[in-house]
Amino acid sequence: MTLSGRVAVVTGAARGLGREHALLLAAKGASVVVNDRDEGPAQDVVEEIVGAGGRAVAVPGDVAVWATGEALVAGAVAAFGGLDVLVNNAGNVADRFLVNMSEQEWDDVVRVHLKGHFVPTRWAAAWWREQAKATGRPVAASVVCTSSTSGLLGNPGQSNYGAAKAGIAGFAGIAAVELARYGVRVNTIAPLARTRLTESTPGLADVVAAPADPAAFDAWHPGNVSPLVAWLAAADCPAVGQVFLAHGGKVQLFRPWSLAGAVERDGRWSVDDLAAALGGLLTP
Repeated sequence: MTLSGRVAVVTGAARGLGREHALLLAAKGASVVVNDRDEGPAQDVVEEIVGAGGRAVAVPGDVAVWATGEALVAGAVAAFGGLDVLVNNAGNVADRFLVNMSEQEWDDVVRVHLKGHFVPTRWAAAWWREQAKATGRPVAASVVCTSSTSGLLGNPGQSNYGAAKAGIAGFAGIAAVELARYGVRVNTIAPLARTRLTESTPGLADVVAAPADPAAFDAWHPGNVSPLVAWLAAADCPAVGQVFLAHGGKVQLFRPWSLAGAVERDGRWSVDDLAAALGGLLTP
């Protein structure tokens, strides 16, 4: 598989998952716009890509800021002549149990993850719509969003992070339907990997640590997730509106929020009858 000729923006690409995504997309032939709030580390990734024979530029900035979203699209077009792929990866954590969480801890995490997905996607979608209208044909573009098992399954101490990640999955599903008419595919990944976020989560640092034996497979290495991103970025990838869980050598298709059962009658339920019926429905 090649991504030759594709132009990709990767947010939060200075470290961890984003860095691995950017490196692999470039290795597969894509020209990459490396975004991160930290300009120096973002430029380091650019130099690594260029040193390996690839093409990359850095466009630093906070992805939850409106002007940054516009700059990412403009930077891709100015440097490489277009935009084909957007990988929404940037994120943060501020773990706290609900009864102790501050307003700032809630706002900061929801802002970076949820608004930080909306802003770049909105600007990219507007550009793709104009391209589709101008040419009269679909653009064959791809958006990869990043959710989490914390949002899809729940994790104590992460109500802010989990709510944002669940919102991302919902956002991506709606965007997939809205943007299909322009030839834009939107999919979501839920990665399980070693990053600064997982290493800072209480109790996870030891779990995600690299194996002592350097020859052993490192199931938590963030690079394990990047082949899925590269596949989703390809022009001929068939996936649309899907959610994939990726960990180590395993990729699973996620189907959250499925209906598991029902009770029904002709007419309105009484409270007592409904309580009895639903009690039976909840019994394993």
